[in-house]
Amino acid sequence: MTAKKLVYYILAAFIAGTLTLVYIQYNSSKNINELIRGNELLLGEMNVSNQLKDLEKGVLTVESKVRGAVTTRDTSLVEGLAQQMARIDSELLLLQKLSDNDSSILFIDQLDDLVHEKLLFNRTILDSLREHGKASAEALITTKKGHDLTIAITSTIEKVDSARRKILAETTAVIDRSGKRALQLSTILIVIVLISAAGLFWYIINIIRKQLRLIDALNISEKQVLESARIKENFLANMSHEIRTPMHAILGFTNLLQRRQLDNTSKEYVQTIQKSSENLLSLINDILDLSKIEAGMMRIESVPFSIRGLLHSVTVMLRSRAAEKGIGLEARVAPGVPDTLEGDASRLTQILVNLIGNAIKFTQQGKVTVHIEEGLRNGDVLQTRILVKDTGIGIAAAKQAAIFDRFRQAEDNVTRQYGGTGLGLSIVQELVSLQNGQLLLESEPGKGSLFTVILPYHIAKDQPAGATEESNTSIDLGYIKLLVAEDNPVNQQLIRHLFHEWNISFDLVGNGLLAIEKLKQEAYDLVLMDIQMPEMDGYTAARHIRDVLHLSTPVIAMTAHAFAGEREKCLSFGMNEYIAKPIREEQLKDLLIKFTGAPVSDRRPTSFNEPRPSYQHIDLTYMKEVSGGDKEYEQTVTAQFIEAIPEDLANLQQSWQHGDHASVKRIAHNMKTTVSIMGLDIALQPFLDRLEYDQPDSASFATNFAGLQEKCMAALDEAAHFLTTLK
Repeated sequence: MTAKKLVYYILAAFIAGTLTLVYIQYNSSKNINELIRGNELLLGEMNVSNQLKDLEKGVLTVESKVRGAVTTRDTSLVEGLAQQMARIDSELLLLQKLSDNDSSILFIDQLDDLVHEKLLFNRTILDSLREHGKASAEALITTKKGHDLTIAITSTIEKVDSARRKILAETTAVIDRSGKRALQLSTILIVIVLISAAGLFWYIINIIRKQLRLIDALNISEKQVLESARIKENFLANMSHEIRTPMHAILGFTNLLQRRQLDNTSKEYVQTIQKSSENLLSLINDILDLSKIEAGMMRIESVPFSIRGLLHSVTVMLRSRAAEKGIGLEARVAPGVPDTLEGDASRLTQILVNLIGNAIKFTQQGKVTVHIEEGLRNGDVLQTRILVKDTGIGIAAAKQAAIFDRFRQAEDNVTRQYGGTGLGLSIVQELVSLQNGQLLLESEPGKGSLFTVILPYHIAKDQPAGATEESNTSIDLGYIKLLVAEDNPVNQQLIRHLFHEWNISFDLVGNGLLAIEKLKQEAYDLVLMDIQMPEMDGYTAARHIRDVLHLSTPVIAMTAHAFAGEREKCLSFGMNEYIAKPIREEQLKDLLIKFTGAPVSDRRPTSFNEPRPSYQHIDLTYMKEVSGGDKEYEQTVTAQFIEAIPEDLANLQQSWQHGDHASVKRIAHNMKTTVSIMGLDIALQPFLDRLEYDQPDSASFATNFAGLQEKCMAALDEAAHFLTTLK
């Protein structure tokens, strides 16, 4: 039975029950009224019977007094006789008012005549007694008239009484019928109420029983759904693992093919294979994330993280993608936003990668900007506002709601023209919702889009003092030895500074070939491997370590590439993990702890509140973060920067003039690490990326080199000034 039919049945039952109750109540009231009226008639008949008796008694009393007065000649016996006759008249008058029975009316009229005639005869006797004496009165008494009148009155009274008895019997019958009907209707009403109550009780019990069965069924269904979700999650995890393994092999061998001498067509084929493999890996990751969200297995953590460091890592990872399209990528955090927040940094990274990646994909010219602003504060909770704006194709208002659906794009031709699966924004919306945040969109076709993410993060109690504050923990690695392969002098100095400060024993070499020789001679607990080095790069060295030396020593790649798919590429060559340049102290520390199992001990924080010079081009935040107040380190790396930049610029120009495009790419890549120590990586990244990745031609080289040279020269002047403050 459908719910709609059930409603109709209940409504019909209610109407029928109401009409039945109204009918019963009406008839019950009618019978009660008849019962009351019958009782009143019964009382009236009893009064009539009493009146007849009183009338008969009064007539006999008058006659008796008259006879007594005649016999004794005592006129005092008739005193009050007039009042007695008046009462008889009044009783006759009351009887005359009866009008409910024709025979009664006739007999009462006869009775009235007989009584008045009898009273008149008695008065005649009394008058004869007073006027003619006893003999005359006795003569009248002895006549048959008085006796006949008395007998006639008595007979008529019996007739009236008999007629009234019939009325009394009828009234009594009516009373009995009305009483029985009223009782029956009351009984019926009580039975209906009891049946209705029983039916309602049964209905409620039945509903409760059905609900309990439904709850049990839902519990069983929920368990089945959870079990199904777990099986699905395990299946997807296993399948993704099984797919990743051959995909890593495809990427690895694709990278090896790219290093061989290939004709243009073959290079194009290999690049297509690589991009398709990277897209497939991205799709696998998205589907796995969606599966976790659907199954309720996506856990949101709350750990302290640096919002500025996180944004820097994400922009470094995606800047090369923007540079390939010739668009800018700008990112900044408002000064009022605390640096250390508590939340899920990995989910925020995922949100930013999806939003920024989308913005880059749909922007053909102009730039993509990422701003993190301070929103409302409620105690220690900050409503962090993240704005990702682009100058891309935009989205029509009618299509904006649909883009958050799975496997949906704003237009049908978007997938063919721009690629993608339509899962990114759906995942972003789910992740924002899981963190109790908001996702807003403002867009207009042809004018770009603005995505606003509002996420509540707790403000960490321990914030960096002044420029920065070192971590409250240190690593005790005195018994562990590391090998570092790095050719950039600035990065070498950074590694020396950090590892000496952390009491780490290490060897430092300048290329992959020397790293292999070291590994042949000594055992190391971990290898930090730069990707691009002379003589032998990091990829080749890692493959040699695994395939030739057969070592399982953890290898962590250090790369300035840091774009999507780079991690998979590093893993495909046998590396365990990678870290993006410029190296962040906390990220490196976490990786060392993870792969060496190093114990973490307390360390007294050092705060630095000395006034810092304000510069237009260079940014000393990263240097201060790494140095921890070590003026000697700051002086060394600043001097290296001042020495290296003019030399790198000269080598760039000379290599281009000699047609050595490989050296141009290598120098441009190496400069990314050199300039990062002065906070120039964001400003110079577009120029260096184009020099490293674009197809070489005179016009583009001249433009990019001029822009790079202009900013570097301005930065050199400021770096020289800063160096003087350190002496």
